[in-house]
Amino acid sequence: MTKRQITEYLDIDLEKELWCCNRCGNELISARENYKKGCLVYERDPRTVHNPVIEGEFTRSPDPDWCMIIEFYCPGCGTMVENEYLPPGHPITHDIELDIDRLKEKYRGAGEGGGE
Repeated sequence: MTKRQITEYLDIDLEKELWCCNRCGNELISARENYKKGCLVYERDPRTVHNPVIEGEFTRSPDPDWCMIIEFYCPGCGTMVENEYLPPGHPITHDIELDIDRLKEKYRGAGEGGGE
């Protein structure tokens, strides 16, 4: 088998060099790219997620002028793959970058469950 689990929701298909959803197997994007680019993206106002921090006269939720919540979903099954908090205008982070050629060497010829 050429797929290897990378995170709870992400696999890499080493033969095809693709990010895949761990839940439904949907192919997202080239594994040499940021997997988030292959996901559905939903930008959320933090006030819709967090209850106010302080009760009373000064009740506040996170300020959407300072914080946004970005959610990334598999376009095949709708599983939330990742989420991140960013200041508005900040680019999406590239949090996983694999040495694909080294992984291929490591698993070359290894069967399911073998070679690890």
